[in-house]
Amino acid sequence: MASIFNALHIGYSGLNVAQNGISTTGHNISNAETEGYTRQRVVSAAATPLLTGPGNVGNGSQVQDIKRVFDNFVFDRYNSVSEDKAYSDFERKTLETLSTYFPEIDGVGIKADLTEYYNMWQTFADNPDNDAIKLALATQTNTLSEHIAYTQDQVKSLQSQLNEQLSVNVNEVNSLAAQLADLNNSIEIAEAGRTYTANDLRDKRNVIERTLSKLIGAEVNAGQLESNMQIDDSSNTKTGSYSVNVNGFNIVDGSTFHPLHLSNEDNENGFYDLSFERQDGVLIPISDKLSGGVIGSILNLRGSSLDSTSGMPTDGVIQNVISQLDAFAKGLIESTNNVYARTTTTKMESNTLDLNPTNSIVNSSLNVNEGEFDLIVYDVDGNITARRTITVNAATVMTGVAGSNSIQGQIEAQIDDNNDGNANNDIDDFLQFNWATYASGDNALEIDMDPLSKSRGFTFSMQDVLKDSTYESGTNFAGALGLNRYLDGDSAQSMKLNYTLSNNPTLISAGSTPSAGDNVVALSMVQHQYEKFDFYVGGQSYNTTTYAMFDIIATEVGSQTNAAILRNETITTQFNATQLEYDSVSKVSIDEEMTNLIKYQTSYGAAAKVITTIDQMMDTLLGIKQ
Repeated sequence: MASIFNALHIGYSGLNVAQNGISTTGHNISNAETEGYTRQRVVSAAATPLLTGPGNVGNGSQVQDIKRVFDNFVFDRYNSVSEDKAYSDFERKTLETLSTYFPEIDGVGIKADLTEYYNMWQTFADNPDNDAIKLALATQTNTLSEHIAYTQDQVKSLQSQLNEQLSVNVNEVNSLAAQLADLNNSIEIAEAGRTYTANDLRDKRNVIERTLSKLIGAEVNAGQLESNMQIDDSSNTKTGSYSVNVNGFNIVDGSTFHPLHLSNEDNENGFYDLSFERQDGVLIPISDKLSGGVIGSILNLRGSSLDSTSGMPTDGVIQNVISQLDAFAKGLIESTNNVYARTTTTKMESNTLDLNPTNSIVNSSLNVNEGEFDLIVYDVDGNITARRTITVNAATVMTGVAGSNSIQGQIEAQIDDNNDGNANNDIDDFLQFNWATYASGDNALEIDMDPLSKSRGFTFSMQDVLKDSTYESGTNFAGALGLNRYLDGDSAQSMKLNYTLSNNPTLISAGSTPSAGDNVVALSMVQHQYEKFDFYVGGQSYNTTTYAMFDIIATEVGSQTNAAILRNETITTQFNATQLEYDSVSKVSIDEEMTNLIKYQTSYGAAAKVITTIDQMMDTLLGIKQ
């Protein structure tokens, strides 16, 4: 049977519900600008009524739970587009930085230096015996070499920064994943028995989930989806089992955390390799499997696959630019040296060679083509004394007996080059072949003028026999080996003016003979800028001019940057729309909360009025008794 005291409890229950509503509303308002906070609503219901006749008497109200207004479907889309935006933002920022290293406008950049370099050869061709111009040419050559090296240094520095950022971001992923595992344990304890919902803990978990998505493209796999229609039409959330995976690798499994491992101990260049620690402790390399978030963007830019020998990335946007600059420099070095080998000297010494002297030269790592080149000996007056054509085919090797299909065999062959019946004035009489092995174990080819002939003023040169009018139709033998070279090195970093010429620029020669006024080589260098050559970048080959090869590098950087900017603008638009949708569901609205505050305040006042009325009734009842 209902009593006056039961009526007092009904009033109290109303006060309790209203007070919880005011507290929740105040909690919403105070967290209106808190990152990741989801607005909450009090779920109330009528208390179990008293069973009396002739009907059930109401027993007030009670708070069933306090729920978040949260749509898991919208949140998943928000996570996905946040991942895309983080990837795109990082890509755009990095490529915009990269593009500043190629300021190819009038008068600025490597291309301008290259133009001035060829102009100096033209000036030298006009004045082949002027030592001041030789010095100016040497200075311009060094300027070009230094600018190429400096530009690649900047690109490499950017790649190194990306490598360090990879370490920082992976460490953050591990830290957040560990926090997430702890949070899962706390949520499980707080929600034991499924009586109440750990709203604030779930909000913290969502913040970490979105951060992990932005960092590495992590995806959440949870149990069943439960609807909260009594709160909001679109409100739902996932409960039950929980895991976070990155491209199929679970870094969080319930309250268990599986760390990602970074290691660069065995990499002489300091590049980090990333792996996943399986439950049994085995490490599985995953660098090439990550493609989302900031880390995915870093790996795409830096390079995700590392060469097991050199430790350098074998892919990546930045690494491709580095490789292209190396290919540009190497192509410029080899083709220039192949032309300059036409100048006369008394000794030619190649670069150090990684070559088995009994294996095919054409099929080696050297960029040597099938064809022919001439060895020419000049007397002191510049007259040709001996000339022999050396053939290079698929079977030609470096060393061998006289008369064999080898470079040594063809040089040492007893042939009457001049058809004059004199066996003492042929190439084999003037030149000495030597396959040198140094103390370091390195090999090199040396071709020396016979000491007696050298003392009499004889010199020699090497000249490609072109199959047609193009420079690329020759063997490139001298250029590939670095014989009688104008430029040292084989990459952007090592390219520089030959050591001997750098120390004494007056030794730079403009002609193919020792005669004064000869400018044939200088004119060939001028023509060099219009000739096409092969530039090798990994497995790709570019057949183009030196100008065009550099244009390819600069244009590709510019095109990739512009494409990244356009992608970023599109993704940013998608992100803003999705964020707006997410905020419309879960973000706190101050106007709405103020309305709710008034509602709960009115409810609280009404419940208080009920208690006041019952108090008056009790006073009346007690007065009658007295």
